[in-house]
Amino acid sequence: MTSHYFRPKELSEALDLLAAAPLCVAAGCTDLFPATERKSLQGDVLDITGIAQLRGFSHDAGGDLRIGATTTWADIIRSPLPPAFDGLKRAAREVGARQIQNQGTLAGNLCNASPAADGVPPLLTLDAQVEVQSAGGTRQIALSDFIQGPRKTALGAGEMVTTVIVPPAGQSGIGHFRKLGARDYLVISIAMTAARMVVTDGIVQDIALAIGSCGPTAVRLRAIEADMTGRPLDPSLITDEAVAKAIAPIDDMRADAGYRRISAAELLRRTVADLSASQVVAA
Repeated sequence: MTSHYFRPKELSEALDLLAAAPLCVAAGCTDLFPATERKSLQGDVLDITGIAQLRGFSHDAGGDLRIGATTTWADIIRSPLPPAFDGLKRAAREVGARQIQNQGTLAGNLCNASPAADGVPPLLTLDAQVEVQSAGGTRQIALSDFIQGPRKTALGAGEMVTTVIVPPAGQSGIGHFRKLGARDYLVISIAMTAARMVVTDGIVQDIALAIGSCGPTAVRLRAIEADMTGRPLDPSLITDEAVAKAIAPIDDMRADAGYRRISAAELLRRTVADLSASQVVAA
């Protein structure tokens, strides 16, 4: 049973509480409560939903887009974000039912560190970084380094995620997201793919590709990106063999590794083909 429940209004107070003793950080609780498997949270709880500065969107002087830790999926869906975020918006619509989208938070999805976290592949294509803070200071970690494995992150003692940062380069182009599951709605994915690209006069100037739910963590496909850059956009360059080299597919109750290996490649080709068919040119 919860011993102490803290709901500070200021970030500094929350960080001081974290520095004083280990606390369970709670926001939307859409992952936290199911993982608890009890009627109440155990131990001391730090509820960060009362800290207004942790929710919403802002730009800093350098052009970075800063998304607060407690920004919900519904917030992301409703926000007038650039086309590069279209993949993240599509992923947001796949995160459970409407009630979950209203409560679940962006940082909670990352800190839960599920291999099937819908938000991770599109955020990887945006070159997202995670800002974490403690009473001792602030540091920024590339999302690809922040999630280290199933249910494992780079958070240290006394640290909490405060912001997800998307640099100016990640805000260019147009994004897309696809999800493969046993049904069309309310399902944990077998495979997820995300893409963001900048195409000028039919030539790929920049492309970012990511696959999730096929291994311990979602991954960027850097070799395929390099092969496609500077050439006419051609989804067939995403071969089964190239994808297989980039992912470490798993066997679980939803699919075996062999099926994931083939389906992930096809899903990624379709994701890129969707963007090609849209005929959107972004500089």
